[in-house]
Amino acid sequence: MKLHWSPRSPFVRKVTVLLKETGLEARVNYVRSVAAMATPNPAILADNPLSQIPTLVLDDGQPLYDSPVICEYLDGLHDGAPFFPPLGPTRWLALRRQALADGMLAVLLLWRQERMKTAAQQLPEWLAAFSLKINGSLDRLEQEADALAQDGFDIGHVSVGCMLSYIDYRFPDLGWRATRPLLAAWHAQFEQRPAVIATAPDDAQT
Repeated sequence: MKLHWSPRSPFVRKVTVLLKETGLEARVNYVRSVAAMATPNPAILADNPLSQIPTLVLDDGQPLYDSPVICEYLDGLHDGAPFFPPLGPTRWLALRRQALADGMLAVLLLWRQERMKTAAQQLPEWLAAFSLKINGSLDRLEQEADALAQDGFDIGHVSVGCMLSYIDYRFPDLGWRATRPLLAAWHAQFEQRPAVIATAPDDAQT
């Protein structure tokens, strides 16, 4: 299988964490693919018309995207405990957490783009809306932090953990831990997992 990836994409990181957690990494050929918003990449376009990463190309040439689809596909290839629980309340909880984390990442990417503009170009109402959504979502996760710590480790945990790590990487000024100690404690444990350590963003790679 071929994986279009980047060492700094939080959506790619979900996939690479899962690959390492499940022991499937040897089955994947990592292809470094730059996916810039304003410059579509022809190599990615050949497999994904949206020119987005991660994109996984199966051995038969069929492409899969985006990270939730890729992760669920990979989860069916190993013999360990499933990261996508079977149908029932536990599954819906895991998928809801994944959806919240992925939605937060989508907002964070837009927020970062806006913050990179000059002050004259920035839209204050957008910045305020992004801040409201992210801080409100972090507050909601703080309320669920005890449950996160008790619920094992599934795709919801992977998604939330990678999202929080992305905040640390791109938004260190937010200081989210100061008012969310339970979530911070859970995330500290998440970051000690070998798969998480091995997939930390690498600024040395372009």
